Amino acid sequence: MKGKLIIFSAPSGAGKTTIVKHLLTQNFNLEFSISATSREPRKNEAHAKDYHFLTQKEFQRKIENDEFLEWEEVYKGTCYGTLKSEVERIRDAGKNVIFDVDVVGGLNIKKFYGDSALAIFVQPPSVEELRNRLTNRSTDSEEKIAMRVAKAEHELSFASKFDVVITNDNLEKAFAEAEKIIADFLKS
Repeated sequence: MKGKLIIFSAPSGAGKTTIVKHLLTQNFNLEFSISATSREPRKNEAHAKDYHFLTQKEFQRKIENDEFLEWEEVYKGTCYGTLKSEVERIRDAGKNVIFDVDVVGGLNIKKFYGDSALAIFVQPPSVEELRNRLTNRSTDSEEKIAMRVAKAEHELSFASKFDVVITNDNLEKAFAEAEKIIADFLKS
């Protein structure tokens, strides 16, 4: 039997990656769908582990060959996308696919797979808390943080289009809520 899809989307810094990493340690038969991106790797990121790092030209060729389930130019000159081959490889193995994708990408995957997919939106308790989290990560410049916060304010308006919304104001509580939601979905 083909696996189901669990989609996590959120503004940058809301905690979706931390929640996804936690869920991968639980007994849900999950495998992470590694996204493709045209951006440069950050320190400590590895190709085919964190992302499929592609040049802009390689990314464009895959778009033209219809190899993406979804893709988006998230920031000017920086594309992210989900390779169809990655998703089907996991599903064909009978595993459930878990995604950590941007808001538009998450909605596109949900639309494509319908009831086989559960779309979960993770939101921070406030925009100010989000700004603090991004600053404390120490991975981006002030300019990049300002860009991410502006984008987050727009992305928060999409929350109602998702199947479920988790407010990450307490990480342990968010973990427990995500576990229950996924357990119920996989049983259905």
